[in-house]
Order: sequence, then C-alpha cells, then structure tokens
Amino acid sequence: MPSGRTHDSITLWGLPIVTGGTWFYTGNAPIALVVAGSYLFSGLMFGPDLDIYSHQYKRWGIFRWLWLPYRKMLRHRSIYSHGFLIGTLGRILYVMLLMSTVLLFGILGWSIALHSQGITTWDRAALPLTTALLTPLYQGIQTHWQLYLAALFGLETGAMSHSISDTIGTAWKRSQRKRR
Repeated sequence: MPSGRTHDSITLWGLPIVTGGTWFYTGNAPIALVVAGSYLFSGLMFGPDLDIYSHQYKRWGIFRWLWLPYRKMLRHRSIYSHGFLIGTLGRILYVMLLMSTVLLFGILGWSIALHSQGITTWDRAALPLTTALLTPLYQGIQTHWQLYLAALFGLETGAMSHSISDTIGTAWKRSQRKRR
C-alpha cells in the first residue's frame, strides 16, 4: 500500500492529465476547472483514507473530529470507503448528513428563540427559514447540474486514483513476496 506522500504525488501528477482530459473532452473550461478542483480536493482531503489516521484525515485540522464517527463505522479499505462510487457517495452523504444536522439544530434553535420572545410560533419561523436556505440550493442544482456532475466526477476520479494505487501497490508487494 503506497504511503501518504505517494498518494499525494499521484494526485499532483494526475492533475494535469485529469484537467487536460476533461477540457479536451468537454471543450468547457469551467467544467474542467471544477473537475480539477474537486479531483485535487478528493486526492488531498476527501479521499478513501479518511477511515484511518492518515494525511487526509490530519489535513482537516481542527475539524478532523468530524470524521471520527466515519472512522469508527468503517473498516479500512472496505468497499464503503475505497469502493468505486460507493466510497465517494458515502463520504458525500456523510458530510450532507452532518451539515443537515447542524442546519436543522440552527433553524430549530432560532425558531424556538423567536417563539420564546413571543415574536411568532416556532413552526411559522422555521418554515420560511428552511425554504430560504433550500430553494437557492435546489435552483442552483437545476441550473448548474453539469457543474455538480463535474464535481462528482472529480471527487470520484481523485478517490479512484487512490484506490487503484492501493490495489496496484498491494499486488506488487504480494508478487515480490512470492518471488522470494
């Protein structure tokens, strides 16, 4: 299994290939930049090794504690962390769940605070606030779905460069042991 430095090198060496390939294939610079950015983010911070104490995990700095439940739930190199699409979608859903929980408690807290001051009922405060937050997100996805798809492609490509290098590295080490 390659080291964290090797994974970082693979990510950085692959960046021009992924960016150039996307730009060549799509002819669209914004899409190529979104793919490049999400590929780089995935390779350096959002990749499969968030299930262990790794370079990717440490790069989250003071926010690395957010990944502790994820680390506890998954066995290292399982299909749920390193698997094609499953790993990336799982991490995206995990982050979305965390963000949704924070937003839910924030909206609920704000609504209860307004209710306790007699301004309005908590449910009448929560609905417009929820709508105000979710409507632009929904409209953004509808309008710019290609960029969201490009981001998903970049995240998955970064994760797969990691998982494939793990697989190749492990196979190489096994073949070397068999030769001895």
